[in-house]
Amino acid sequence: MVEIKYCTLCGWLPRSAWMAQELLGTFGEAIGGVSIVPSGGGVFEVRAEGQIVWSRKEMGRFPDIAELKCAVRDAVCPEMDLGHVDSP
Repeated sequence: MVEIKYCTLCGWLPRSAWMAQELLGTFGEAIGGVSIVPSGGGVFEVRAEGQIVWSRKEMGRFPDIAELKCAVRDAVCPEMDLGHVDSP
């Protein structure tokens, strides 16, 4: 399961929903689902299998979608080939 926690006051729901759609399209049943959780305080965190794979606070920015897919893949199914996303 993947969880995207976002700040409602910052208006990050559209970004969160788009990222959820991208993750579901890439991983399908491998992740079991994506939940989008409203929060506050400028939070944008993505968890996979309970571990934080991206934190806007720690990284100082949002992930691009390729980075996020790689981070989720590494946590959930490291053997999965992401095709062109894995290219340097």
